[in-house]
Amino acid sequence: MSASRRPVWFPRLTLRGGVFLGVGGLFLAQYLFTGRRDILFVACLLLLVPVTAAAYVAIRPVTVKVSRAFRPAVVEAGREAIVCLTVRNLSARPLYGLRWRDTGAPGLATRGALVLPGLDRFEGGRDDGADAVRLEYTLMPRHRGIYSSGPLRLERCDPFGLASSEWVVGEPLDLVVTPTAVPLPGVGLTGAGGDGDARERLWRLNRNSDELIAREYRPGDPLRRVNWPATARHGEIMVRQEEHRSNPRARIVLDTALRGRPVPPPGQGPDRRFRHDQTFEVAVELVASVGVHLLDADFRLDLVELGPGQLAPHAGTGRGGLRGDAAVGFQAIGGVRALLEGLAGVVPLEPVPGAGASPQTAVPGGNAPQVPLPTFAVLVDIDEQDAAELASLGAAARPAVAFILDTMRPARVDTLREAGWRCIPVRSTWDIPVAWLEATGPRSAAVSPGGAVGAGGAAGRGTATVRGEGRP
Repeated sequence: MSASRRPVWFPRLTLRGGVFLGVGGLFLAQYLFTGRRDILFVACLLLLVPVTAAAYVAIRPVTVKVSRAFRPAVVEAGREAIVCLTVRNLSARPLYGLRWRDTGAPGLATRGALVLPGLDRFEGGRDDGADAVRLEYTLMPRHRGIYSSGPLRLERCDPFGLASSEWVVGEPLDLVVTPTAVPLPGVGLTGAGGDGDARERLWRLNRNSDELIAREYRPGDPLRRVNWPATARHGEIMVRQEEHRSNPRARIVLDTALRGRPVPPPGQGPDRRFRHDQTFEVAVELVASVGVHLLDADFRLDLVELGPGQLAPHAGTGRGGLRGDAAVGFQAIGGVRALLEGLAGVVPLEPVPGAGASPQTAVPGGNAPQVPLPTFAVLVDIDEQDAAELASLGAAARPAVAFILDTMRPARVDTLREAGWRCIPVRSTWDIPVAWLEATGPRSAAVSPGGAVGAGGAAGRGTATVRGEGRP
């Protein structure tokens, strides 16, 4: 990073320098009453020394270059990250007697004032000579977010310790702290499909295999690919053709708008806001856990935000995923890091006036899917319109599972249940593995969109089960 030199404030006197000024002022007052020249000499000496010290630390500014890096570059909440600082002297004079302390956003426990090793005059070349020094210290951010680390503050004192001056050097750098992804049991989801259990058996035997289909012979096909059993069955020459399976898709809906949150009365705003903020953190950790689990199971994941898009803020209309914005997609390869880094900066947003759309015209995730997708909604506090739109989305979901945080209103939960959603309460992060087992476990009956309960409803909506193998 480019060097910068910005004095924070004018040179300030230390306690010792203040004592010098105070005593010098007393001697000067005594001279005015007595007229003794020796007292005037002592008074001038005591007053001039701290002023000279202040001029000393101000006239010789610090000119350095500061480079900042993190190891690792992205850290999970509750894990340690090492801040690596390289300070290089750019002046023609050596630097000695400096103290350094790092700064950062609230939530980062930065290092206090320490002695900076001496730096020789600028030599040029690489940043590993005698004119540079490498500093490291450890951070452990407790909560997810994007924290600004830096800039560095360098403090200089005069040789007598009467005055000091401080400079801000370097530029801040953002540290990305991702939410914690709780390990979930099972490998993935399996749905009741029209192909029976043939796909499931093939997947269990060889997870990387390609399915084979038979088609009619075409001129140019090699004879070694002739499928003789299919030829005898169809009465014409059939050849084998590999059909590459695409990764299955799943959808997660995250409530980032909290439109059902009532306006708190005077005097109760901070407490109620703090409660919703705590619940939202549980929701983000739940989304991270489910998303990482599905991506590890080779699912393609679509993440829909109920509020204006934050993961891809310039990709939509700013009205929310159920109101026309396209969902943000994540692939199995590289998708875990992208998902966690995106969730690091997600915050609950205030609703945008006039951004709503009627439930009849709302399009889930920007376009209607061709086949029902496994859908998992993580809801903090939705309003009636969000509940109606989610109810209509249930027809394009199989299964339709809603994780209900404890700030949700019971009436909204009843609306989702009547639409066929499987509502599972979640109170804290400790409930996430149990809630996932309940969401992916079999049940004897499912609620149909019309409200009927029975085997027919279960067959129409489909059930999701956890694979029996251990997690890879």
